[in-house]
Amino acid sequence: MNLEFTEEENAFRAEVREFIENNAPEGMTRDMASEGDADPATMREAMLAWHKTLGKKGWSVPAWPKEYGGTGWNPTQRYIWGEENARMNTVMPLPFGVSMVGPVIYTFGNEEQKREHLPGIISGDVWWCQGYSEPGAGSDLASLKTTAVRDGDDYILNGQKTWTTLAQYADWGFFLCRTDPDAEKPQMGISFILVNMNTPGIEVRPIKLIDGGYEVNEVWLTDVRVPATNLIGEENHGWTYAKFLLAHERSGIAGVARSKRGVEQLKEIATSEMLDGKPLIEDMGFASKISQLEIDLSALEITELRTLAGEQAGKGPGPESSLLKVKGTEIQQRLTELTLEAVGHYGAPDARSFPDDGSNDFPIGPDYAHHAAPTYFNMRKTSIYGGSNEIQRNIITKMILGL
Repeated sequence: MNLEFTEEENAFRAEVREFIENNAPEGMTRDMASEGDADPATMREAMLAWHKTLGKKGWSVPAWPKEYGGTGWNPTQRYIWGEENARMNTVMPLPFGVSMVGPVIYTFGNEEQKREHLPGIISGDVWWCQGYSEPGAGSDLASLKTTAVRDGDDYILNGQKTWTTLAQYADWGFFLCRTDPDAEKPQMGISFILVNMNTPGIEVRPIKLIDGGYEVNEVWLTDVRVPATNLIGEENHGWTYAKFLLAHERSGIAGVARSKRGVEQLKEIATSEMLDGKPLIEDMGFASKISQLEIDLSALEITELRTLAGEQAGKGPGPESSLLKVKGTEIQQRLTELTLEAVGHYGAPDARSFPDDGSNDFPIGPDYAHHAAPTYFNMRKTSIYGGSNEIQRNIITKMILGL
């Protein structure tokens, strides 16, 4: 495999870098999303600001076919795009519209659905959320119980979804619902339905996370009336569309470019932090942990590049996306764990100073330490969402190893 970029690709990188440096909203970086007490409204503002800028440029949906508003970039160009955004630590557009429901709509939706929904995803004017997981149906998604009963020209939805990210701001959601409770197999009785989140009967309740943030919710649906025209594809074929969507999601979860940037930041921290009078990075034990992380990340990067090469040859994401998801999320968790280890007691969630007035509103220690603990806690979720890593290993065992 030739890992050298061509002159044309390097010129493309220079173009992308210049655009990001000149247009990324000042101060709107991914770091704010790692703050345990970050205001969700501020996070939303950051995501939308960059999304709208990209929409105007025509770069908000780089992986989409050009006929539906995509850039026409090849996989290598998309890879470079991801690397350069990671380098600048930009807050990328929320994936639920761009990377998840968008591809489902343009692949399986009808022309009316494409005309209605794709432009708002491209521009950033419409915020989407995902209604998959339920209290008793997470990794075992086929056991979901939310129902959609046909009533004339509508479906009536009843049930509960959980861990619905940023649903408090969503304009639309895409929901998996059971439309045939008597299907021979549970996967055969599920449909994929688009739902306007302002429809009467929808209640969004916040879930407070261990890092103190509010980004996920419970969504309750009580006699929610949805036009039957919001059904994607065929009734009871939603499992097919769900698997298609999850393959795209899992490939993106790997986050190779972001992890590479994270390793660079970890090295900077380890150079500044001291242990026994020497920089932490000179400690053989800690240095070996970073080295092993870099080795694993390099191997993951090669796997991602091979997957991209397959896409360039016309092969869509398949079970190899499970490999990317498992290893990518494990690396992300190890990275945040090492960062927390590097900052030591400064990373404690309550490491704050106590001024004379008795308040404790001021974090102590270097700025890079303040987000270490909230980020560590938040990243515990990555091995669970998108299908837990245990489930991904089952997929790898069956689909790749043939066992």
